[in-house]
Amino acid sequence: MRIPVNKPSITELEISYVTDAVTTGWGDHCYDYINRFTETLKNFFGVKYAWPTSSCHGALHTVLMALGIGLGDEVIVPDVTWIGSVSPVCWLGAKPVFADVLQDTWCINPASVEKKITPKTKAIIIVHLYGSVCDMDAILAISKKYNIPVIEDAAEAVGAEYHGKRVGSIGDFGVFSFHGTKTFTTGEGGAIISNRDDLAEKISTISNQGRKPEQHIMFWVDELGLKYKMSNLDAALGVAQFERFDELFSKKREIFGWYKDALSDLPDIAMNVEPEGTKNLYWMPSIIFGDSYSFNRDTLIKGMNAEGIGIRPFFYPVSMFPMFESAKDNVVSWSLYKRGINLPSYHDMTRDEITIVCNALRKNIDYTKSY
Repeated sequence: MRIPVNKPSITELEISYVTDAVTTGWGDHCYDYINRFTETLKNFFGVKYAWPTSSCHGALHTVLMALGIGLGDEVIVPDVTWIGSVSPVCWLGAKPVFADVLQDTWCINPASVEKKITPKTKAIIIVHLYGSVCDMDAILAISKKYNIPVIEDAAEAVGAEYHGKRVGSIGDFGVFSFHGTKTFTTGEGGAIISNRDDLAEKISTISNQGRKPEQHIMFWVDELGLKYKMSNLDAALGVAQFERFDELFSKKREIFGWYKDALSDLPDIAMNVEPEGTKNLYWMPSIIFGDSYSFNRDTLIKGMNAEGIGIRPFFYPVSMFPMFESAKDNVVSWSLYKRGINLPSYHDMTRDEITIVCNALRKNIDYTKSY
């Protein structure tokens, strides 16, 4: 693609740290950058505990296991998200229960969450979708009312804020992704953060393949655990990326502003919103086309791709997938996917490239066919 959907920003800083890790990070130094990245995450989010992981999938799996989620339990999840927010629930034998999302932020609808709670509900997973921010006051009120823990999936919203607090640090747990498409990357990777003293040792034990932190008997295992550790090389990349936080975060917001200006004359569209008191990362500048448009999303994407421009479709509702029970009562979730797209957004993108994308978008809207 001449203009890809996304790619990371890699400078000499990242190269120097990774080179150091691959050169010296062995033997007694094999955890040096992992330890640095752990402290970076704790300081960045203002939390007591952080565990770098090999993926956001692994981070969520670990948290759910620490909470004792298992067979017969239910976990509420938003219907609009990537499958990674849901799969770990199933791995533990629990049932994902799909809540609808809001029309404006596309994040989980607190009213739908409360409606879906049953005596079997053991956790609520919320997703800060495409860099937007969930209504955390409403979610936490529900959490307190029913005594159900909240896990923030902030994979797409690292650095986004809700009333001065960085998302991921507000609920009981935060999980993140540092995949190569994300704003801050470790290549592959993720993390868990929390302030919960009561489960810190449990997560540390699970993360260490079932070996308790104070256990010093070589090869002795105290309980069943998992292995989702981040590598020292990935952590070196992460340390460098977070040292550039202001630059990378600001650039994402600048790119969205360019799109907003360039598309301001396009009627009947909705783009990412930023409710009062929040700070959107705008990881993926997105458009939902209104009912006045009659087009086929897949044809639009094919036309843009033919011009060398990478765009993505909006997420399908997860409850549409064949392995899950359909949740067509989630009317917003089931309406967004067919009318939504994600636009290219990478750190060295120029305003001229934004113009190219928007001009191609207008052209291909004109030539797409009705459903």
